[in-house]
Amino acid sequence: MRRPLQVLLLVLGGLGLLRVSLFGDLYLRYVKAGLRPLLIASGVLLLALGVAEAVSYWRTTVRAGRGRSDEDDGGGHAHDDDHGHDAGHGHDHSVVPRTAWLLFLPVVSLLCYAPPALGAYTASRQTPEVVSERRHFDPLPTTSPVPITLTDFTARVQQDRTRAVGGRTVEMTGFVTPAPSGGGWYLTRIVYSCCAADAQTVKVRVYGPSSAADTWVSVTGTWHPGGTLGTRTASVALDARGVHRITRPVNAYTDDLPLDLSR
Repeated sequence: MRRPLQVLLLVLGGLGLLRVSLFGDLYLRYVKAGLRPLLIASGVLLLALGVAEAVSYWRTTVRAGRGRSDEDDGGGHAHDDDHGHDAGHGHDHSVVPRTAWLLFLPVVSLLCYAPPALGAYTASRQTPEVVSERRHFDPLPTTSPVPITLTDFTARVQQDRTRAVGGRTVEMTGFVTPAPSGGGWYLTRIVYSCCAADAQTVKVRVYGPSSAADTWVSVTGTWHPGGTLGTRTASVALDARGVHRITRPVNAYTDDLPLDLSR
């Protein structure tokens, strides 16, 4: 690959990483929040390497130009020597492989295009994450409704032998995912372990008024009876008493309580 192309890829790659990681929360469409410093460091490193390579290439070009001038002054055979060198090899090593141009696609996308946020389309094609086994549950707060995550609600419904969630009004947030059958719809969160490639979903079926797919909502309601509460047979579902649209929270790719509940 020609050195100018290498320089261009390094510089554009560095600028692309810095663009998505420094301005806004676009980086969350690629990696979890904790990896932002690494993205910034990677962008700075690529940009520095690109600049260093550009300086090195410029110096090499200047030296080569001076060398040709010296050869021309000594005998005027510089062109013939270059021709003979190329002819001896039978091909030109400076030709860029066609596949190398494909590297421009991801680099340019970082600069000019951001992938859509993961949402209902992805969630509808994934099996919900299996909630880890828990032996102890803290008492629920006395406030009503009780703010709770989808994961905690799922665990309490199917594992909490005290059945503390039974009859309590809870509040959860997520985005709307249509249910293919069985009535209702799914309140959903997508969770990153590391990046978008390993994203998993957490879902709670909701029976009640709905909104359009991918709409972020806050839902208040009570457990929808089905199976035996506190066992694996219990349905992870909610009878909605209220559904309110909210702005997409900052921590959209975690299953934590939302950092932004503005409506």
